[in-house]
Amino acid sequence: MPGETRVAASPDMVKKFVGFGFDVVIEKGAGEAAYFTDEEFKEVGATIAKDAVATLKDADLVCKVQRPVTEEGKNELTLMKQGAILVARLDVLTRPADAEAYAKAGITTFAMELMPRISRAQSMDILSSQSNLAGYRAVIDGAAEFGSAFPMMMTAGGTVPPAKVFIMGAGVAGLQAIATAKRMGAVVTGYDVRPATKEQVESLGGKFVVVDEAAMQEAETSGGYAKEMSEEYKTKQEQVIADHVKKQDIVITTALIPGKPAPVLVTEEMVKSMRPGSVIVDLAVEAGGNCPLSELGKVVVKHGVKLVGHANVPGRLPRDASSLYARNILNFLSPHVDKDSKTLALDWEDETIKGTLVTRDGKVVNPMLTGEGS
Repeated sequence: MPGETRVAASPDMVKKFVGFGFDVVIEKGAGEAAYFTDEEFKEVGATIAKDAVATLKDADLVCKVQRPVTEEGKNELTLMKQGAILVARLDVLTRPADAEAYAKAGITTFAMELMPRISRAQSMDILSSQSNLAGYRAVIDGAAEFGSAFPMMMTAGGTVPPAKVFIMGAGVAGLQAIATAKRMGAVVTGYDVRPATKEQVESLGGKFVVVDEAAMQEAETSGGYAKEMSEEYKTKQEQVIADHVKKQDIVITTALIPGKPAPVLVTEEMVKSMRPGSVIVDLAVEAGGNCPLSELGKVVVKHGVKLVGHANVPGRLPRDASSLYARNILNFLSPHVDKDSKTLALDWEDETIKGTLVTRDGKVVNPMLTGEGS
């Protein structure tokens, strides 16, 4: 994919797969943007293939960071053999037509972003591992664009006040952002519609912004994701948040709803109310943005406020992002390795397999896509 810096393997992961008796093939230069050289991969037993065609043509198992490119003139699905297993972030909830294409190609696919939120699967959860890094990087990017210091500084010439940082959305990215901003010396506040997050925000040294305690009790799905709120709540939320936002130096938004456009949290009116030189870092920009003024892949200034809309924020820390992603895939697949036959013997009844399986035997089988799940 254009702009993708990550790779779906690390030398540590390759070493493990080679230890299982697998033949591991890495596309030439695949790890360069993540600072993994072909030489490092060769040292742990991988073979380096000259291009994508040579890499994919005999592969029984294909590990990718993002979905295959299926554009006219460059269709990676045509490079994979029928019956191959593909493991990647496929974004099938927003691209259901792709799932049909995988089925038609006869490929068994696993969408890593659909990993069930169960304790056993935490080590396989790519959304968590990548969001952790995105939350950290959002603070660094916000600090880089902000024209003042983060911590309070006592100098002979006077005192520099600490930056005020507001984190919207206290999921994995938001909590990491709160911890990072706090470590850097900012005055940190956080907000989320889910009640359980109040304690988490406060445990990291942030102050929680409360909108409506009673409504918060209804704000979480059984899977731990945020739910869409009532219109009445949204109106009250907007007022409380608007009053808070105008006093902030940096606002970092992280709110996502799986399979849906990102909710608008910071309106144009709120942006206009902020002081010149303030910064908004929109981590949801790839899903439409939590602020309608954000622009994907750009840092823009509107109404005197800098809006940071970097694409692929985990990819701005490519080595760590690749290592964590590769470890997620290894943790997902290793329980299904038959060490005697040196093959994958997938347990189709396993919760992590069932939850992430998208296509099998020429059919789309995931309940979230067939209309049988929610």
